[in-house]
Amino acid sequence: MVTVNGTPYRRTVETRLLLSDFLRQDLALTGTHVGCEHGVCGACTVLLDDEPVRSCLMLAVQADGHAVKTVEGLARNGELHPLQQAFHEAHGLQCGFCTPGILMTLVPFLRDHPGADEHAIREALSGNLCRCTGYQGIVDAVILAASRADSTPASRA
Repeated sequence: MVTVNGTPYRRTVETRLLLSDFLRQDLALTGTHVGCEHGVCGACTVLLDDEPVRSCLMLAVQADGHAVKTVEGLARNGELHPLQQAFHEAHGLQCGFCTPGILMTLVPFLRDHPGADEHAIREALSGNLCRCTGYQGIVDAVILAASRADSTPASRA
């Protein structure tokens, strides 16, 4: 059994099924994008027990007994996660393909480094490829979200 975005699922899957394919095909959570299928681009990043992992490099059976959070699990009751809201306000996305993986990388980063400076943010982003933005809007969005961290509940991460 795996818990995805707070919902428990019990499925029988082939041992070779990737976690990214399980999320997208079996659970219809298509916010997890598959780009390179080699773990290089970061588009498939999800949280496994609140830590970022590349779902294209992980087998679905490896998630058994764990909690997975996808980008669909960030918003609550129709309200965007503070980082999603900051991306919206600071124009931190263009085509949006890389955005879910970047968000799922940065949510735990901000949790662990609430006062991160621009250099640290750029380093945290170094494992996620974006071909549209040049990263400045993304960095600006993370800085905006971090500046609001004192007024957001810690449980949102």
